[in-house]
Amino acid sequence: MFNIPNDSTLHISLPEGQPVLRMVPMPSNTNYAGDIFGGWIMSQVDMAGSIPAIRRARGRVATVAVNSFVFKQPVFVGDLVSFYAQIVKIGRTSITVDVSVYAQRGVREGGEEICIKVTEAVLTYVALDNNRRPRVVPEE
Repeated sequence: MFNIPNDSTLHISLPEGQPVLRMVPMPSNTNYAGDIFGGWIMSQVDMAGSIPAIRRARGRVATVAVNSFVFKQPVFVGDLVSFYAQIVKIGRTSITVDVSVYAQRGVREGGEEICIKVTEAVLTYVALDNNRRPRVVPEE
């Protein structure tokens, strides 16, 4: 079950820097209960995590592991969802990325905007060569 946000969790700020991905989920992204489907969030997290991995690998990567994935709060239609991703580990052929997801809501109703952390995940990608085989991650 989700934690119900209290006043102290409603007024967090977005992290410093720019998100790697930002979007507004639509009604077509909902589950049977009307909340945004977890699978939709997972696919967006995978895309967000792949962006710094692709840049660091200087080419193609593939997701090889979802090391952790925690849904902290539900996401609703109309939330502005921001995905922040940063590399936390570089192996010989792999890159591990931490992704944090925040939802900003309340603006469309004319009320006070709130920001909450809705999801956090750690994913591992492997750098691939032109034959889709693992390759060494280049030095920076």
